[in-house]
Amino acid sequence: MIHPSAIVHPRAELDVDVEIGPFAVIDENVKIGRGTKIGASAVIQGWTEIGEYNEIFHLCSVGAIPQDLKYKGEKTRLRIGNRNTIREFATIHLGTVTGDGETTIGDSNLFMAYCHVAHDCHIGNNVVMANGATLAGHITVEDHARLGGLSAVHQYVRIGAHVMIGGGAMVGQDVPPYTIAAGDRATLHGLNLVGLKRSGFSEEILGDLKKAYKILIRSNLRTEEALEKIRSAIAMSPEVAHFVEFVEKSERGICR
Repeated sequence: MIHPSAIVHPRAELDVDVEIGPFAVIDENVKIGRGTKIGASAVIQGWTEIGEYNEIFHLCSVGAIPQDLKYKGEKTRLRIGNRNTIREFATIHLGTVTGDGETTIGDSNLFMAYCHVAHDCHIGNNVVMANGATLAGHITVEDHARLGGLSAVHQYVRIGAHVMIGGGAMVGQDVPPYTIAAGDRATLHGLNLVGLKRSGFSEEILGDLKKAYKILIRSNLRTEEALEKIRSAIAMSPEVAHFVEFVEKSERGICR
């Protein structure tokens, strides 16, 4: 159903059961999958592809050009998966040619009111960004991460899987998977044990992650030495291996 007051470009591609609310604007290069709902006065622009059964609330801006002075109108993209919820006044931008050329969002994510996802960000699945959380450009957020209200993440930072970012945190370095980061500037505060237990992590895996965290953060070893000790002292389950690999690949360094 398309409200009579909505402005939908004739070349926009809308699948079956798409709902467009009053005064919404859908530009010509937009593709929207079945069952997706676009709220009143939302604006969907650019080369934007939106999957199935998403709900984009009123007054959102999705697919606008990047807030990047180097952007000169190049054909860059925004790709959004399925079953995402994007609440009021959230803003999500296209990629840039100086980045990956696209911004990507996976499935089943929640972006609360006033969230901002800048150009060339890559967000996984089941991520929650609370009210006013902000991502600068070129950020990766892995699956099941939680970003507290009014938190802000510096460009090129990576947020690991199952991470909890405290409200109001200013994150300037990579946050290893399974941990909690909080404060200005954000530092680590142990493992996200409550979140990991809710996600079904076994006691054995939790124990191994605790050992890996202590070796990395609380020993006096250099990062390379700590990672080597983790490899030799702890069974390399997929979770521990991901923890090690994430830290090993960090270019900005990790929060400590």
